Amino acid sequence: MFDSSDILILLVLLVGSYVQAVAGFALGMIAVAVIGGLRLLDIPTLAAMVSLLSMLNASLSLGGHTQHVHRPMLMWLAIGIVPGLLLGYWLMLYLNGNRLWVLELCLGIFITVGGLSMSIRPRSWTQESRGPFTWCMGAIGGILGGLFSASGPLLGWFAYSQPLPVAAIRATLLSYFFLATATRTIIVFFEGSLSASVLLYVALGAPAVIVGAWLGRRFPPVVSEQTLKRGVFLLLLLMGLWISATAMNTGLHGVPI
Repeated sequence: MFDSSDILILLVLLVGSYVQAVAGFALGMIAVAVIGGLRLLDIPTLAAMVSLLSMLNASLSLGGHTQHVHRPMLMWLAIGIVPGLLLGYWLMLYLNGNRLWVLELCLGIFITVGGLSMSIRPRSWTQESRGPFTWCMGAIGGILGGLFSASGPLLGWFAYSQPLPVAAIRATLLSYFFLATATRTIIVFFEGSLSASVLLYVALGAPAVIVGAWLGRRFPPVVSEQTLKRGVFLLLLLMGLWISATAMNTGLHGVPI
């Protein structure tokens, strides 16, 4: 039987999948912000679930658009994924076992900054970024992906700053997220944390993600993409501040707000 928290998780995944299908990112951020902020799932379980569902969403949203992928940029981003993911995942395991409130504070700050970044329209640079800088962006995105399975704001800001067509940016972002989430899932599997609980939530959430991706491709929003991003920004900003305040109170007094 579904309880109210399960229904809320499915609704969050549906909305996040729709936004990601439209904008190329945000499923991980929305899911981590709302589900993590309300403590519906612990961070390791939530991040593992988001990885698998983001991989599903990216593959569905990318269908028929692979010809638009900017392969040189994707190659440099992909090279940075593995070291970043390994470091980020190790940090998540360490903080979750020893300083949970620090991990939650990092999550709150990440979501707040990510929300703020979505309110700023990136200016297109005059020329494409060089390989080493693109590698650094992939590695930093990998660290965030290892921690929370959500690196959308950083990679979104970077990709939309490139002097490339929107179709190429969107397809390249989706390809990066597919590679990052697939790699993270492999790490989780070999580390032994791909639990029955994670697989259960993935099975429950997959239909919501599939429907959200289909809706995003079939029925674009009636508002502009910029307006949609501002709405997501407000949600993320509020949740990020709430998570940060709760974590700080736990660190100072030993109990959450």
